[in-house]
Amino acid sequence: MDDNFSHNRVNLASAKFGAEAIYATDDYFADKSRLIADNDPVFIEGKYDDNGKWMDGWESRRKRIPGYDHCILKLAFPGCIYGLVIDTSHFTGNFPPFASVDACNCEVGEPDESTAWVEVLAKTTLEGDSVSRHRILDDDIYTHIRLNIYPDGGVARLRVFGKVHCNWDLHDSSETCNLLSLENGGRAVVWNDAHFGHPVNMLGQGRGVNMGDGWETRRRREPGNDWCVLQLGHTGVVERIELDTAHFKGNYPDRFSIQAILDDQLSESDLIAQSGGWPVLLPEQKLSADNIHEFIDAISQHGPVSHIRLNIFPDGGVSRLRLFGKIHKR
Repeated sequence: MDDNFSHNRVNLASAKFGAEAIYATDDYFADKSRLIADNDPVFIEGKYDDNGKWMDGWESRRKRIPGYDHCILKLAFPGCIYGLVIDTSHFTGNFPPFASVDACNCEVGEPDESTAWVEVLAKTTLEGDSVSRHRILDDDIYTHIRLNIYPDGGVARLRVFGKVHCNWDLHDSSETCNLLSLENGGRAVVWNDAHFGHPVNMLGQGRGVNMGDGWETRRRREPGNDWCVLQLGHTGVVERIELDTAHFKGNYPDRFSIQAILDDQLSESDLIAQSGGWPVLLPEQKLSADNIHEFIDAISQHGPVSHIRLNIFPDGGVSRLRLFGKIHKR
């Protein structure tokens, strides 16, 4: 089974991007909000709170009545679900033996008793202190997830990987927008290195909160430069580019450039093979530490594009990349 769905898809259940744990039948031992934390779960020996051993995840008390526990998450963005990761790290004698996952599309308000839920993962066996990955083949759009655990216990993390849905039919094509933002469906497709930070971080809102909130490569010890290919949320004409090196001081790239193409049909292997020869959108530009860099007049082409290749010379970290422009409807 292909379980590589997390490679270049967005975690729609990321707290950093705005997901929320809005309800749990019980979270006596460990608060439901920890279920969607972005960091890897940890175990702290000897740490206890008023209710017992502190655990990094969501954990309900031992159920003494019929039924099972569940937790409802509001996704950071509406989207299609391509894969689920259920992580029971550090839960050994207190993990649920089974779990299932439901989803719904609730664009207004929160789910209630009348909400129609769709099962996206049938009841499946879990193991303690392990990571369970599940490929989901569903193109429907969802806004909320319900994790059911049978009958009780603890889960460290739930990751929901998918594709952000942006309803461009409601967008005024004369308005300028960030064509590359996560909320508008932008995504990181392929890259040569992401040792210290994933390229998807560059597409988030606001400025980076720290040096870990950006794309950062390892120190290059060989000739060449680092790069990543990004897909715009909608084909568009780029009018202004912003590159932010917030928090990157001794490790920002010396220079950068951007290439671009209009082609929605390229495979990942084609992107890797061809992107180095794409036309230049923004010629090589000098960068500085911890700074927002804006480019308008230097943009060298003004036709519609669907993908870009960001080149950094020779390596380093970028906090945010924004491509402002207007969508192009063919």
